[in-house]
Amino acid sequence: MKRQVIIYPGEDGYWVAECPSLPACISQGKTKKGAIGNIKKATELYIEVLKEEGRPIPEDNLETVLVDV
Repeated sequence: MKRQVIIYPGEDGYWVAECPSLPACISQGKTKKGAIGNIKKATELYIEVLKEEGRPIPEDNLETVLVDV
């Protein structure tokens, strides 16, 4: 299963990664690679808990656009 994640530099020098389709599923790492590895584990655990509790797994329907500001 694939999930879209957003990754960006945090204020503390770490990289932040979050999975918007899974509310509150956020992680971080010292490097981009570390943050991606951590969010992968976090999403796997999140989905595992949803399955164990018999709850639906949200669709991954993220769409991004760039806007002029």
